[in-house]
Amino acid sequence: MNTVRVENRDVTPSKIVCIGRNYVEHIHELGNEVPTEMVVFSKPNSAITTKLKAVHQEPLHYEAEICYLVENDRLAAVGCGLDLTKRELQSRLKAKGLPWERAKAFDGAALFSPFVQLASADTELGVELLINDEVRQSGSTDLMMYKPSRIFSELQTFMTFEDGDIIMTGTPAGVGVVQAGENFEVRLLKGEEILTTGCWQAV
Repeated sequence: MNTVRVENRDVTPSKIVCIGRNYVEHIHELGNEVPTEMVVFSKPNSAITTKLKAVHQEPLHYEAEICYLVENDRLAAVGCGLDLTKRELQSRLKAKGLPWERAKAFDGAALFSPFVQLASADTELGVELLINDEVRQSGSTDLMMYKPSRIFSELQTFMTFEDGDIIMTGTPAGVGVVQAGENFEVRLLKGEEILTTGCWQAV
């Protein structure tokens, strides 16, 4: 089973629960409709990786996200990461009204920074993605349609969380294609302070 780093220990998530279409500008850039209820999908533990691939059967697209880790029935830690997407496959599946998992839950579809302890789920946080030192994505909890505490409470109405499970809260505008050789850095911000980072070179 794959692990993530929380402070100075390894934690094994049983699942990753993802929120789609949570930033209005990202909804518009993909030409989607603003949903009337929360869009939820999941990734298995096998999606977790430390290697950023540019291709998995087709070119992959990056989506930077703020990520929360659950322990003791609360959002106990926070990090940032990349949700990788097979965009062409996802578009075909959506056009047929089919589930997205084939485009979202494949091996290697989720990368995470180390997680840091979180005092409050309501802490305002930001995320930035830099590719070759150029900012490509920037967003914050303030821009989310569904805030982290609401996401967690709604998910708990139909799903049990185990310690170590991760919630990915959606991506701001600026998604694009992963290019081999590019250097990716995802930053989790509290104001001007960088709380944690994840760095990968695409292969």
